[in-house]
Amino acid sequence: MMERPVGGFGVYVHWPFCLAKCPYCDFNSHVRHKPVDQQDYVNAMLRELDYNAQFVASQPVDSVFFGGGTPSLMEPRTVEAILEGINRYWPIGENAEISMEANPTSVEATRFAGYRAAGVNRLSVGIQALNDKDLKILGRQHSVDEAVKAVEIARTTFERISFDLIYARPDQTLEGWEQELNRAIDLAADHLSMYQLTIEEGTMFHRLYAAGKLEMLDPDYAADMFDLTQEVTASRGLPAYEVSNHAVPGSECQHNLVYWRYGDYIGVGPGAHGRLSLANGQRMATLTENHPETWLGLVESKGTGIIETGDLTCEEQSDELLLMGLRLREGIDVARYEALAERSFNAARLTVLQEEGLVEWIGNSRLRATPRGVGVLNAVITELVS
Repeated sequence: MMERPVGGFGVYVHWPFCLAKCPYCDFNSHVRHKPVDQQDYVNAMLRELDYNAQFVASQPVDSVFFGGGTPSLMEPRTVEAILEGINRYWPIGENAEISMEANPTSVEATRFAGYRAAGVNRLSVGIQALNDKDLKILGRQHSVDEAVKAVEIARTTFERISFDLIYARPDQTLEGWEQELNRAIDLAADHLSMYQLTIEEGTMFHRLYAAGKLEMLDPDYAADMFDLTQEVTASRGLPAYEVSNHAVPGSECQHNLVYWRYGDYIGVGPGAHGRLSLANGQRMATLTENHPETWLGLVESKGTGIIETGDLTCEEQSDELLLMGLRLREGIDVARYEALAERSFNAARLTVLQEEGLVEWIGNSRLRATPRGVGVLNAVITELVS
């Protein structure tokens, strides 16, 4: 029998459709002005699950994550059918985390009970801001009032909830962010994801910024906001367990931990990625077609929308483990890294990083970035792998 993946095993389902494209977003999301045939996409995802079953032995699923796009545009029966499809190949146990991303519009909030009945037990709500002015700047389709009501509904419907916020927004102040952050924590989520606004190529914000029509915060001021975020969340009982994610201890997102702990995960749906440990000892990366209708056609004709597969070399695997694992407060298992890399860390470089206060040991077996090191994490990783 094949050994269980060290970092856990999950399934990621990508629903690529949105009501509108947010100006900051570079995710694989698409707007369709006519309703899509959800049954077509259910059928295709079931076929793609069947295709992946040839690579992944039957084993319990630790987590399922419906991401997007906007998964809360799915009908509850769509979610239920996909979960039933997953369960046919990889049993979904009582303790499995089943997460879904949702927008807090009043229309989508009416489906929350249906998602819970379908099997979803954790909701991640895309609030992004708790003032109406900034919600409009960010192109969001909801108001603060709708967001608060959606969170209240989610709290009474799901075992666990999380929501996202974006900081370092144009003209945002430290004082305003602190008030907003405390209000978010008062809404009683057990998990918060806080992302710094960045300019991503191909987005509307990128075009506005290039034209001089969008002014971003000074990077040092944005860094102060990051530091403030760490201080406030820690003092309120939601310390950071990953660079951008904060949780009451015990309420960490199990699916994201599969990624950061370099576990195995199947990716189905347009633009989904996968990382799979094969029976022959190899580790395979998969990537599906981004464009929804093209992906649909590929699955119908070939049984899968996967357009790229590749066996990862030991060096690629160790680099990915380092890149993902050093984002975590728990750090990485050094022995696991060195076994994959087939070499030890450069002792002199490691000593310098320690002396500079950028990395530290946890006991004798794990290495992590310090709070200071997290701020320059790319440079720390570059030093460790060189």
